[in-house]
Amino acid sequence: MATVLQPAKGSVDHWVQLLGRNDMPVLGRTVAELAALAANEEQATPQRVAAVVLHDPLMTFKVLQYIQLNRPARQSTEITTIAHALMMLGLQPFFEHFRAQQTVESRLGAFPPALVGLRCVASRARHAALYARDWAVLRHDIEIDEVMTAALLHDVVEMMLWCAAPLQALRIEQALRADRRLRSEHAQRAVLGVSLLEVSGEACRRWRMPEVLQCLIDDHRINRPREANVVHAVAVARHSARGWSDPALPDDYEGAARLLGIGSEAVRMRVIRVALSAAREWEWYGVRPAAAWLPLLPGSAAPDGRLFALDLE
Repeated sequence: MATVLQPAKGSVDHWVQLLGRNDMPVLGRTVAELAALAANEEQATPQRVAAVVLHDPLMTFKVLQYIQLNRPARQSTEITTIAHALMMLGLQPFFEHFRAQQTVESRLGAFPPALVGLRCVASRARHAALYARDWAVLRHDIEIDEVMTAALLHDVVEMMLWCAAPLQALRIEQALRADRRLRSEHAQRAVLGVSLLEVSGEACRRWRMPEVLQCLIDDHRINRPREANVVHAVAVARHSARGWSDPALPDDYEGAARLLGIGSEAVRMRVIRVALSAAREWEWYGVRPAAAWLPLLPGSAAPDGRLFALDLE
């Protein structure tokens, strides 16, 4: 297990160094799925492998970072999607390099609240990625996978915090639960001394993430359509994870509606459909998906066929 630190504030540089100190673990389900594909060459297509990786923000980050650090000097084009990364690597080299991966379950098994916290963020990130993909399709984005990947990675530094400094991450989560009006940035500054957005921006630069993805993850660029796509998707995923009555959601829907050129109610219905689809993947993360708290519309069915909120126990 990673060292459990006592709550202490620090600079952006302090947190970037701390979070980058240890090898990043990945979800246990990811390790199992990739092992199964590696053992069955007929099923191990690039599409199947990419689908597995894109369920896991941590694994997605590791693959893109690896390809960035090891691309030939003569290659000027950045690799910004998992599909492109697999094409460049080849499946056999991919399986060989990523065969031995520590899991978040083994890293955080002795601190169950941290494991649950990380899994919740991973599930939320997957929801954000699916919202972003849905909206990118509606916007006719020229590179949908980039937008989806950026939304998936937006909060990867928060997941790293659960691994490296679980007590601090837990304090932030407890503060947000105690006061639903409290902004995440304010809770983070109170505990860490900085915001995770600041840490994320510096970390992505130091860890040589593709520049395109760095821009898409930057919340300060919300005036640009692709970046706004990511920011609004992440906001909807974050706020709906707190419950569908979260007071910030109406503003999230309005913001997405302006981006997409449709009504806010149409946005809300699209979000509900995507959330119900994402709920089918809940076992990847081992925590309740947002749809579990959703009072469904008359005549609509939950992923398990029932007509009311999901019971996934």
